[in-house]
Amino acid sequence: MGLSHAVPTGKLVAAGRGKILRLDAAGKLLACAPVGFDHSPGEFPMSLPEDVTEAQAFLILNALPELGPVTLRRLMDAFDDDPRRILAAPVAELKRVRGVGAAMAGVVNHWEDHVSLEKEESQLAKAGAGFVTCMEERYPEMLKEIYDPPIGLYWKGDERISGPCIAMVGTRRPTLYGQSVAKKLAAALSRRGFCIVSGLARGIDTAAHEGALSGGGKTVAVLGCGLDIIYPAENLDLYRRVAEHGAVLSEFRFGRRADRQSFPMRNRIVAGMCNGLIVVESDVNGGSMITARFAAEQGRTVFAVPGRIDQPSSHGCHQLIRDGAVLVQNADDVVEEFGYLPGLGPEQAGKEESPGEAATAELSGPESTVMGLLGDGGILNADQIARKTGLAGAELSSVLMMLELKRLIAKRMDGTFEVRNQG
Repeated sequence: MGLSHAVPTGKLVAAGRGKILRLDAAGKLLACAPVGFDHSPGEFPMSLPEDVTEAQAFLILNALPELGPVTLRRLMDAFDDDPRRILAAPVAELKRVRGVGAAMAGVVNHWEDHVSLEKEESQLAKAGAGFVTCMEERYPEMLKEIYDPPIGLYWKGDERISGPCIAMVGTRRPTLYGQSVAKKLAAALSRRGFCIVSGLARGIDTAAHEGALSGGGKTVAVLGCGLDIIYPAENLDLYRRVAEHGAVLSEFRFGRRADRQSFPMRNRIVAGMCNGLIVVESDVNGGSMITARFAAEQGRTVFAVPGRIDQPSSHGCHQLIRDGAVLVQNADDVVEEFGYLPGLGPEQAGKEESPGEAATAELSGPESTVMGLLGDGGILNADQIARKTGLAGAELSSVLMMLELKRLIAKRMDGTFEVRNQG
């Protein structure tokens, strides 16, 4: 039943849950408002249909423009965590909340002008997704601990993510070494019982999700856009596999595209829902450093993978290690920090081969020489390899071509060569 606007001659009566009802002379319900509201004519709140559930009210609030997570949290605190009371509140009551001005209060008070509940629910059904509110048991428990948790998450995939979670982030332009480390580390940790959380971006994020899937474990992708937008587009297949074997999450409504504001907001969720965060290759000014800062501020353990001292993509990790991050070389370094957590499995038997190890016996003398030069993480161009090995140009070209064909080395876009990851 919808509630009409109040009339000055209506009778006011007290109601349950801290409400005031306005009735006409015949006892017909005209409108309602929270106790303490200045019930002057013309200032009664816009109507809120009685059949709007708490979950639907959360969905509406989350989809409203102008409202960020901090403001939403203040509104929730002011209205006893009741989203229906927020939507039913008059402008004057809303404006009493810190940070809520007339324009923002007007948006909330006239929410039907900005959000179509029917459309939101239709999009969820079409996507095969749901909206998990902060009041539900399956909402990530650790995410509730941060300063500005989202009031809800658009959720596609597993009903609930159980067990410890570890985030893995890094540069969008990794070296083959970085890709290899991220993939192998994610696979090993997933086998040990960790759910791997990342952002589905190019580079390290992609390697982390791929590694978790190859390890047979769970992985969660947190998007900086709506669930209906695949960014980057080339990760469509990965998006589908993550949704099938884990979950894809976003706090942003359908249709919201990624921008400079949405990525940091996404990063706080990546860090906030996890026990710890691993950075694999990042420049000192990279976005992963922002995520690491979020993690540290939220009291999470920060790990960093060391790299070559002459690679800019390692400088951020080295700075984190200098600042107190845990240096991580393998899954044991992470498990050791979280040995108190339930659900972590035993160490996996067997030793992973380093790149080229399995094929070493099949290499010619010159090929072994070049592999020995690049095998310690070196990234060199053909001229540098020729000077260090003494191989003539024609012979070196043949050697490099054979090593590429054997998939032991790879040529980078800048013309240099490095050992190919074998993960």
